[in-house]
Amino acid sequence: MSDPFYDAGCCMNRRHFFSKLSLGIGGAALASLMGCAQTSDQLAVGSAFRGILNSPHIAPKARRVIYLFQSGGPSQLELFDYKPTLHHRRGQDLPESIRMGQRLTGMTAYQNSLPLAPTIYPFAQHGNSGAWISDLLPYTAKIADELCIVRSMYTEAINHDPAITFFQTGSQQPGRPSMGAWLSYGLGSSNEDLPTFCVLLSRGLQRPQPIYSRLWGNGFLAALHQGVQFRAGGDPVLYLNNPPGLNASDRRSMLKHLARLNEMHYDVSGDPEVRSRIAQYEMAYRMQTSVPDVTDLSDEPEATFELYGEAARTPGTYAANCLLARRLAERDVRFIQLYHMGWDQHGNLPHDIALQCKDTDQPSAALVTDLKQRGLLNDTLVIWGGEFGRTNYSQGTLTETNYGRDHHPRCFTIWMAGGGVKPGLTYGATDELGYNITQNPVHVHDFQATVLHLLGIEHERLTYRHQGRRYRLTDVHGHVVKDLLA
Repeated sequence: MSDPFYDAGCCMNRRHFFSKLSLGIGGAALASLMGCAQTSDQLAVGSAFRGILNSPHIAPKARRVIYLFQSGGPSQLELFDYKPTLHHRRGQDLPESIRMGQRLTGMTAYQNSLPLAPTIYPFAQHGNSGAWISDLLPYTAKIADELCIVRSMYTEAINHDPAITFFQTGSQQPGRPSMGAWLSYGLGSSNEDLPTFCVLLSRGLQRPQPIYSRLWGNGFLAALHQGVQFRAGGDPVLYLNNPPGLNASDRRSMLKHLARLNEMHYDVSGDPEVRSRIAQYEMAYRMQTSVPDVTDLSDEPEATFELYGEAARTPGTYAANCLLARRLAERDVRFIQLYHMGWDQHGNLPHDIALQCKDTDQPSAALVTDLKQRGLLNDTLVIWGGEFGRTNYSQGTLTETNYGRDHHPRCFTIWMAGGGVKPGLTYGATDELGYNITQNPVHVHDFQATVLHLLGIEHERLTYRHQGRRYRLTDVHGHVVKDLLA
């Protein structure tokens, strides 16, 4: 396995090497300095920076990713995993032979019973593929033949924060680089005027599970690789505008002198984060023009808003963020992460999930359709899914029209489209009660390995030395699910 230090080229010259080594205890610090950053060439000012890989490990099928993360855990039993047997066994207690002592959350572990709860929403088969999709998702149903539906996802995390962190970083513990940061580190940028990794947030219900900025953080990678959050209203990206009394010429002059000071600091310290800081200042300067351009929807025709829905006119909505994701993809942004909060439905699920689907169904399908009609879907991987699924039994009282579902990590559904995955495929299966996987399980690390593969990266070879060991997105696990590849 290659060592990132040798792949990247050392950040320190010979003089720095011996001066640091001569400090004695500085030898430990030297290892940290040498394991990190991009070289000067990779962080060239005024150009798109290169990643650690001079070329992909394999021929990539995707150039970019749009990840539509549905935070809170959408219920697969209401959306994609049709289980008619639940209707016949409605209200019966979940058999111990099915549960097999598997862990429950504290919210249902002490219930007197676990009554099986069928969905109240009808399902139908759609497209030539015959995919089973709920009536809650009429727009998604229309693109069934574009989708690669994976019904056999599973995870080890049973609570929101570790489960979301696991999907985004490959670890349930905070502090690791996010997937977008790993791709920035490995592949670099395709656009010199926009960040490699952009983040967009939207909310569904009133008090959804919170989202933390560390989910798009750089971890132990250089700060250059962290995601940049675009915001609704006001300034789309904070701190881009010049301070009062400072014009563009003054700003350019200030950055020039600041870069000289930082270079002087780098000559003394050899700290690669200094070079990252210079690159970030330069990117921020260029974003003063590029960000207003990409967020200005005035050039979009009426047909666009008919496709995405009227909510696309309102900044900060899920629909507006899907449209903005398409505009970022057109400009070759490498990784575009959307988080939509509000899928945590422990009670009143039939009502609340209908509202979530109303917010997300049309824009999600529109994004896939829009990318396809613009010739971008073939090399853009679109991902839709949350951090885990929901139980087949009701949390709390089960009535004819109302019930809730607890967290369920044992099986859940995501879908992907474009970017080298098989269209019109439904992969994996669960038992007749929708509790356990019976065919083709796909772990979180398998999913991550497959995403990297589609982008031309062998997941075991994209590593970073930190604190004495090599880290990677998939930790020490994962395999590429080749059945999903077109």
